[in-house]
Amino acid sequence: METSFGFRTVPVEEKQGLVNRVFDRVASRYDLMNDAMSGGLHRAWKDAMVAWLGAPRRPRTVYRVIDVAGGTGDVAFRVARGIEVRGAVTVADISPEMLAVGARRDARRLRPTTPCRFVAANAEALPLEDRSHDAYTIAFGIRNVARRDVALAEAHRVLRRGGRFLCLEFSRVDVPGLAALYDAYSFRAIPAMGRAIAGDAEPYRYLVESIRTFPNPGRFAAEIERAGFGAVKVRLLSGGVAAIHSAFKL
Repeated sequence: METSFGFRTVPVEEKQGLVNRVFDRVASRYDLMNDAMSGGLHRAWKDAMVAWLGAPRRPRTVYRVIDVAGGTGDVAFRVARGIEVRGAVTVADISPEMLAVGARRDARRLRPTTPCRFVAANAEALPLEDRSHDAYTIAFGIRNVARRDVALAEAHRVLRRGGRFLCLEFSRVDVPGLAALYDAYSFRAIPAMGRAIAGDAEPYRYLVESIRTFPNPGRFAAEIERAGFGAVKVRLLSGGVAAIHSAFKL
């Protein structure tokens, strides 16, 4: 069985190792590169996802969130700031280097009200009990898994009935004239930024290619439904550069 790794086709069992090497190489500059590549827009997109989550502010409520592929803690810290509950935010990532960055950032948080814990885990095999979490978030990570159907099935498994699934991912530009500019920027400027800021252009060439091979919002929504979720909704951001997919475990 084969799958895409950027514009290349590779055996499915090889993709995860290739992805791991990409993120291990860029972990120390990952958040800085996100700012540079998006002009800071990734912050607003993540804020929008967490706001749509609408996590509770009831101190006696037990509320557990799993943030997958969130190694540096960027989404998890936003979720933790927005809830006041008895519970925790678990950050799962397959890259030890990304998790190390997140743990260092976590140590600098001031008076956190909701704890975050960092766990090395594959999105396709989460070390969590069935129906153990209230919400599952993943930002810019689902396109990097080797088998999306397996990762979506895992999301469904770990969520309780009525639990929330939220995925923020790059999408397809839907503004006339913007697509050509976006392509030129992506394929020329972003690898050059990677070389200048992170010291390596190749990982960012892969990331740009992986965006182009990811399904459009309608097709991805259908994949979420096939995993057993219902009430699937999509919000396009910044002219379709990114999209948030929301669903519930029925």
